[in-house]
Amino acid sequence: MVQTLRKPEIINIARREGLVTVEGLVSHFGVTPQTIRRDLTELADSGQLERVHGGAILPSTTANIGYSERRELNNSAKVDIARACAREIPNDCAIFLNIGTTTEAVAAELLHHEGLIVVTNNINIAMILSANKAIEVVVTGGNLRRSDGGLIGDLAKQTIGQFRFDYAVIGCSALHEAGEILDFDFQEVGVSKEIISRSEHVFLVADASKFERKAPARIASLSSVDVFFTDHPPPSGTQSICQAANTRIVVAPQSITP
Repeated sequence: MVQTLRKPEIINIARREGLVTVEGLVSHFGVTPQTIRRDLTELADSGQLERVHGGAILPSTTANIGYSERRELNNSAKVDIARACAREIPNDCAIFLNIGTTTEAVAAELLHHEGLIVVTNNINIAMILSANKAIEVVVTGGNLRRSDGGLIGDLAKQTIGQFRFDYAVIGCSALHEAGEILDFDFQEVGVSKEIISRSEHVFLVADASKFERKAPARIASLSSVDVFFTDHPPPSGTQSICQAANTRIVVAPQSITP
């Protein structure tokens, strides 16, 4: 198929599936990865798609892509990140896990831990961890966000305010090179700020696609994070900010220590 016909079809697939991958498009069109990467770059340059690691998504505006699409996006990277994060969480401690598909992956990797008290505003995480009777699970109240099982709003913040956590594991929707952690939902941002303020150690889990996305609401700076777990080295500006703040970067399975 010639390029002029491939591009509209790529956009249609992105609208239908929420994302496109280089591997999937190579199989769909029967062309080389280099050809697909060139198509995606040109579509990104024209503002019709946003490049992410391994593919592309529809441009970010003020709304996130669908939950099912987010679960599939960079899934193997999320598992690697989750394993690296879970290795640094000991048994017998209090943890908060917030909304997000990467934090859900962390929950799955914590299933072999014991003596944990896990507080979460993510119904999916509560269900994952319910399989281990050695983990006590506390679910915050709040307004249910039906799209992804998240609990947000003042009631969620009030519940969090009753705890002090040894570790908080948070995700985000986007990361600005200037070191700002961003999200789409202003109510979720308020909850995330409360989590950070109530935690001794803050772990951020975010795959490399977050370096290439935009979101309107600021959660915090990377200087508020103790360890940043990701799957590819961040941009140089972000690395400099982390180094200045003594925020350790763990690139699964490698490590970058400031």
